[in-house]
Order: sequence, then structure tokens, then C-alpha cells
Amino acid sequence: MKMMHLKKNDSKIASYYKMRKGKIVMKKRFLVLSMVFIILVSMLTGCGSQQSSQTPPAPTGGKTDGVGEFQSRNIKFLSIWPEDDKNANGWLISELSRQYGETVDAFNLEYEYVSIDQLDQKVKILISSDDLPEVCTYESGVRLKQVIEADKILNVDKTFSDLGIRDCLDEGAVSLLKNLVDGLGLYCVPLGMNMEGFWYNKALFAEAGVAKVPETWDEMLDACEKLKAKGIIPIVQGGSDNWPMTRVLNAYVVRSIGLDALQNAVTGKTHFSDPEYVAAAQMFQDMAKKGYFAEGMNTIDPGTATSMLMNGQAAMNYDGSWKSSNLNSEDNTAGPEGIGFFNVPVVNDSSTLRDYSMNCGNILMFSSKKYDEQVGEWMKFVFPMLGDFAIQETGSFKGFRITEMPEDTTYYTQLVADNLANAENAFLWFEAKMDSETSTLAQNLISLLYTGDISAEDYMRALEETAAKSR
Repeated sequence: MKMMHLKKNDSKIASYYKMRKGKIVMKKRFLVLSMVFIILVSMLTGCGSQQSSQTPPAPTGGKTDGVGEFQSRNIKFLSIWPEDDKNANGWLISELSRQYGETVDAFNLEYEYVSIDQLDQKVKILISSDDLPEVCTYESGVRLKQVIEADKILNVDKTFSDLGIRDCLDEGAVSLLKNLVDGLGLYCVPLGMNMEGFWYNKALFAEAGVAKVPETWDEMLDACEKLKAKGIIPIVQGGSDNWPMTRVLNAYVVRSIGLDALQNAVTGKTHFSDPEYVAAAQMFQDMAKKGYFAEGMNTIDPGTATSMLMNGQAAMNYDGSWKSSNLNSEDNTAGPEGIGFFNVPVVNDSSTLRDYSMNCGNILMFSSKKYDEQVGEWMKFVFPMLGDFAIQETGSFKGFRITEMPEDTTYYTQLVADNLANAENAFLWFEAKMDSETSTLAQNLISLLYTGDISAEDYMRALEETAAKSR
């Protein structure tokens, strides 16, 4: 993947919104990354209103405007989120589907939960049996590309255009999603427009005497030492899911080698076994050995890690802007402004603090075999509403058009918007461009790197040997 970079643009639409004191105030800025520019403009100002000429006429007999009655229809949704977690994507889809069910006869969303570590295996089994559900959560990048090539899922660009709802998608998210599958097209919808970095508990920083938010990696290590000296856990990750630990490793890889470090290693331009990559794995392991990570972190789930940050049990947690939904909830005992955020600290001049890790979260893909007019009618109700519903209910950005921002924008939602506005370049997460086998290995071995049961050299050598098979 080429580094996403944008030139300065003097177009009159190169502006984004700043929200303060419950009002939305327009402030003109010039972004340098076309993807980020489009994200902000389309998220906060809404997209165009053009619709495809292929849009089918709405069926007659509907109970409410634009939605018609039809024969009994069950739509199955395979999800990695508990259905009753109001801070998660699964609840958003389920709740909008419930609202849709009130407008039509005999509709039912069959919700199936699968743990994230079982998702890939589950999807592969469903593909092999030609039984993908109508709606399925998955991971963008190489894994989604394989499903596209198997010809099992809908072309979302065409489907949404035919339905007349293509403009509900944020163009920045669309650009990123297409890039992740090497330009094959848009075959999924986003469930986030996220930047990542370190969330920190302000009270714990103050208690430990950390007066300045870290901007360099050395400053973050110094903060970890001060926190540890006060008996405070410096960093907690939801290590039981593995990827929250590879995110920290990736942070150092990118900051020490460069924004294209992972892409270069995957393609063979460089190698995972090169000294600079091994040094990154060694940094991760050294931080564990020094007690900078929570004890038993490989057994802590992401939800518990978030709770530990909010209730003052740990000072820092690397995560994405999707965490704003948790921070905006009543569960956040740190208060409405008690948690702060800082971008991944720099190691050298290979990147800057205006370079962010960005992604569209887990995605939704749709079975082409099981798609019919009734699924299309459900789509026409749910997805044009998703952007507004998510920002109103959880204060989070989902990669969909937002037509109306809340009058009282929270501190955490504003914090995310400000950091998105600050972005100039974007880089991807650790496994984004890895083939399925290498990605699985990277996650399965990270726990052993954390515990010291595998050396930094052996970890990276294993990745190199596996990645080399697919080059």
C-alpha cells in the first residue's frame, strides 16, 4: 500500500467543522491527505444528493414512507459484538433493524454472535459450504480480498448505487476500503472511520508527576517509569484478543522504520527478519520485562482493559477512536473530560505526529447468493440512517454520512474530530496487508513475545518465513 498523502488544496470546500460549547463552528483549514479531507467534509457536512438512475421503484403497500410490506423474511447477521452492548456496532445494526421491523410485516433479524478469534475460521467454513449469511462481519484487507476473489459477496458500489443510497457512504472511508483490497472495488461497508493512538487517564498522569503528554517514545518510556514508581500500571491492552498487543508493536515498527515499513516487509522489499524489525519486537518485549504492561495482559479482554483505564487501574491504553462510545457512556467513572488522547510518539524523523494509524474498523459484507429485493429494502432503511444514529447515540463516527451533528457535542467526540482534522498521512495496522496465515501467526505468537517465551528474533523470523510463501 502506498502511503496515503495529500497535497494542499485551495478548493473552497476544503473546510471542516469545529464544534465547541454545543455549537458547530466552521473553521477553514487545508488538509494534505485527500482521504482525510474527504472524511471530514463528508462526515460533518453530508454528501451529495444524487441517486442512481437504476434505483428500483419502492414497492407498494408500505406502512411508512419509503418502506413497503413484503412476505416473511429472515435476515441473518453474523456479528462479533454482543447484541446488548450499546457501545458496540452490533447494537447499532440490531436497533436500526428493530426500527425497520416496525415499518414492515414479518421481518426478523437473526443475530448470531461469534468471538473475534473464531471469526476467520467461521467465515471460511461458511464460504466452503456456500452458506454465507445475508450480513456478515469481517476484516478488510487481504482476508476480504480473498472473499471477493471467491465471488461470494456483493459489489457494494453497484448495489448501493442501484438502490439509490450510494451517497450515504463517506468517501474517505470508501477510498481507504478500496485501497485495502488493492483497488478491486468496494465490496463492504465500514463500521468506523477511526484514528488510533494512546488514551490516558489524566488523574493518574498527574498523580505520577507526568506533566507533559509524551511526544517521543523516550518520553513515553519515562512516563511509564514514573507511573510504575507510584504503583500505577502504565499500559494495559486487551491482550486476550491478541491484536491489541500487535497494535503496540506496530506503533514502534512504524515510528522507528517508516510509514511503509509493513507494506515493504509483506512485499519483500524489506524483510521481517531485518535488524530494525527485530529491534521493534525487542522494544515490545523489553517494555513487558520492565513491567510497563499490565501483569497477565495476555488474558485481559479489551472491555476489561477499557474499564481499567476509565476507573483508574491503568494509565494508558492503545486503542482506536471507537473508544469514544465507551468514554461517552455512564460507565466512564473518569468523567466527561477525565481521559485524554495522544498520537503514537515518534522515535526518529521517519514520521511525524501528524501521521496517524487509521482504519475503517471491522466491516460488513453481504452474501451475493442470498441477496434479494427484501434485503435491499432493509439496506435502504438501515444504512442511510447509520451515520446520524451512531453520532447521536454513541458519539462515534462510522464512515457514513452525517447530516446533523448533536447540538451538545461531547469532549470525547470533539477530541476525535480534532485529531482527524490534524492528520496529514495515514498508516495501517500490523496485519492489514499480511496474508491470512501470516496474520494469524503474528497474533498467535504475540502473547509468547509478551511473556518472553519466544525471542524477538524468533518472532520476526517466523513471520518472515511465513510471509515469504505468499510473495
